[in-house]
Amino acid sequence: MPSDIPRLIKGRSSPHLRKAFPALLKLPSLWTRSYFLSTAGTVSSAIIAHSIERQSKVSPMPTVSKTFKYKLEPTAEQMRLLQRTVGLCNWLYNTALEQRITAWKYHRVSLTCYQQHAELPEIKEAFPEFKNVHSQVLQDVLTCLDKTYQAFFARRKTGGKGGFPRFQGSHRYHSFTYKQYQNGAYADNGFLVLSKIGRVKVLWSRPLEGTPKTVTISHEADGWYVCFSCAGVEMPALPKTGQEVGVDVGIKSFLTTSDGVHVGNPQWLRKMEKQLKWHQRRVSRRKQGSKRRKKAVAGLAKVYQTVRRQREDFHHKQSVALVKQYDVIYVEDLQVANMVKNHHLAKSISDARWAQFRAILTFKAACAGKSVVAVPPAYTSQDCSRCGMRVQKSLSVRTHICPQCGLVMDRDENGATHVKWAGQALRGVPGLPGPLSRASPRL
Repeated sequence: MPSDIPRLIKGRSSPHLRKAFPALLKLPSLWTRSYFLSTAGTVSSAIIAHSIERQSKVSPMPTVSKTFKYKLEPTAEQMRLLQRTVGLCNWLYNTALEQRITAWKYHRVSLTCYQQHAELPEIKEAFPEFKNVHSQVLQDVLTCLDKTYQAFFARRKTGGKGGFPRFQGSHRYHSFTYKQYQNGAYADNGFLVLSKIGRVKVLWSRPLEGTPKTVTISHEADGWYVCFSCAGVEMPALPKTGQEVGVDVGIKSFLTTSDGVHVGNPQWLRKMEKQLKWHQRRVSRRKQGSKRRKKAVAGLAKVYQTVRRQREDFHHKQSVALVKQYDVIYVEDLQVANMVKNHHLAKSISDARWAQFRAILTFKAACAGKSVVAVPPAYTSQDCSRCGMRVQKSLSVRTHICPQCGLVMDRDENGATHVKWAGQALRGVPGLPGPLSRASPRL
């Protein structure tokens, strides 16, 4: 290996190296600069220098923070250690919460996160089993508890209805975090090395990019997972199309665009209701605390996991399609928490997960150099998208008929068109046709 390779690749990201040397993509998926040093072999320093010079002429890409999730395949002993760690973290969380409550109730003393951190060495002496858990994992548990307290008081100041931090049962606490990468948790030659647990096999479904910051181990219905929170992940911008679109989300059609495209609502929860009903009855017939009941609960959790993953996959695919085709996407700023108070539509609205779709769409648009604009949702389905006249109609009326200009259009398509005009008015887009060129959307 040429002696000047380390100097040449210093400070260069692994995505750039992978692009410069595509032949090395055949190596294991976890491919970093250090791995490059040990596998470059006969690559000459002239080729590397030319690649770096070409890279320096390219404007830097925008970067984001991103989480990469992978499936773990621990051994039986490692699974026992992982479960023990989660159980100890759960115990520490509840004990720390009880300490805070008792200190305020009897002594009017508000404990801080750092005061509880300082007691960890004493806890390890009193309970030796905590010596088998990495110190930063225990610190993160107390930090999470402090965050719940801070969030509670922040909501109280703004008049919110947030509840007080509560004790977590074993069925609700299922993860722990190493606060610093390479301090108790790091990737090594295709394995994940966890302090106090060992080398755990990882299914690397895609390359790990950016700079890992934290490592979170979580237990789900189908096994254990690891999440790497990475900073500095490069996101190349998509080519501009010059197109803008308004999007109206609904129940009959999941979304309708101002271009007349209707995307049906898959209704994943509705389709799985029979299976859910069978599994729920199976759980109710089992004796409390029995192994058969635990097995039935695990089966029910897998069905709910399937529904959640189907919905997320659908949202990702639809958001990618919109971001690729349009530069600016206008959506309604819906208050879903208020809409689910309608008990006739609550299940269908919750099944659609409009808020989750908007969050995914916003993130993907920002990564691709596009934008998502939220528009006030008031009367977007009532106002005519051509003349602006307000035409009152109930939810059962699916066709918009304007008595003033004679426009006949699908209700959702009219709403999407109105969302687009209202969004463009908010942005101050010049040249809107006729009466649509108003300074702000009509409320």
